[in-house]
Amino acid sequence: MRRFFPIALLALGLVLCSACGAGRNSPGDSSNEDLIVVGMCQVGAESDWRVANSESMKAVFTEENGYRLLFDDARQKQENQITAIRKFIQQQVDYIVLMPISESGWDSVLQEAKEAGIPVILVDRMVDVEDESLYAAHIGSDFLKEGRLAVAWMEDAFREAEDPVRVIHIQGTLGSTAQLGRTAALEEAVETHENWELPAQMDGDFTQAKTYEVMTEYLSSLPGGRDIDVVYCENDNIAFGALQALEEQGYACGPDGVSIITFDATRGALTECLNGRIALAVECNPLLGPLVETVIQDMEAGRTPEKHSFVEERVFTSENLTAALVESRAY
Repeated sequence: MRRFFPIALLALGLVLCSACGAGRNSPGDSSNEDLIVVGMCQVGAESDWRVANSESMKAVFTEENGYRLLFDDARQKQENQITAIRKFIQQQVDYIVLMPISESGWDSVLQEAKEAGIPVILVDRMVDVEDESLYAAHIGSDFLKEGRLAVAWMEDAFREAEDPVRVIHIQGTLGSTAQLGRTAALEEAVETHENWELPAQMDGDFTQAKTYEVMTEYLSSLPGGRDIDVVYCENDNIAFGALQALEEQGYACGPDGVSIITFDATRGALTECLNGRIALAVECNPLLGPLVETVIQDMEAGRTPEKHSFVEERVFTSENLTAALVESRAY
C-alpha cells in the first residue's frame, strides 16, 4: 500500500505532461522548452530544385540553432498539405511554413491557423486568398519576371527570323505560382510577336518522367521533319525530360538545333548549358532557409516582416558560364 501514492503521483504527472502541446514546452524534455517549433509543409520531392529547397530549410531549422522542425512531405497533393496544417495547429506549433502546391483553396485552413494565433509564412509559391492577413509573409521568386527574362533572350535570339518561330511549351504543376507566372510571360510575348507560334502546350508537372512521356507522345504524332525552334520548359527536370525525348526522336539540341529554355539553374542544368545542349537557364534560387529564419526572428522580436520578399536571380548561357561556376553551385 505504501507504493500507491508515489506511483499514483507519477501516473498523474505523466498524464499532465502528455496534455502539453508540441510548442515550446515540449513534453518530457526540458531541453526543448526554449525551442521555436516550426511546422513545415513541403510540396514533395518532385524536382532537384525542391530537394535543394528542403535541404536549405532543414539546415537552418535545427535544434542547435534553437528550433524544432516538424517536416511534412505532401507528395504533391494539396489535400495532404491541408491535413498537415491542421495537424500543426493541433500540435500548437509556433510557426507554419507552407510551400503551397497551387494558389487556390487555402482560405479555410489558413483562417483556422489565424484563429489559433499561428503565423503562416509562404515560401516559393503564393496563395490566392481574399484576406491577405491570413499569412504573415511570402518569400520566393518573381516568376513573371523570370518568364520575361526568358522572353527577352528569345527576342534577341530570333530577332532576324523571317520564318515562323515555333515554340513548344511544357508547363509545370498547373495552378502553381511558378507555372502561372512563367506561362503568362510566354503567352503575352506570343501575342505581341506576329511570327511566334505556340503549336503545343503540355503539362509536365515539373517532373522529368511525365515530361518525357508527354513529349515523346507529341513528337511521335508530328509529320516527319517538322521544325521546332524552342522548347520552353518551366523547370530543369522538365528540360531533362524534353532533351531525352527530342534526341531520341532525332532532334539536335543546341546552337544548330532546338533551343531549350529552362528555369531553376541547378548544377545539372548549368552543366548542360555550358556544353550547349541547353540554350538558356533562368535562375530560381531554392536556398530560402536563411530568409525564412530572418522573418521568424523579426516576429520573435515583435517586428512586422516585409509582406513580400523576392530573391535576386540571374540568367545563364554558355557565354557567361564557366566550369568553376558550375562546380561551385550549391544545388
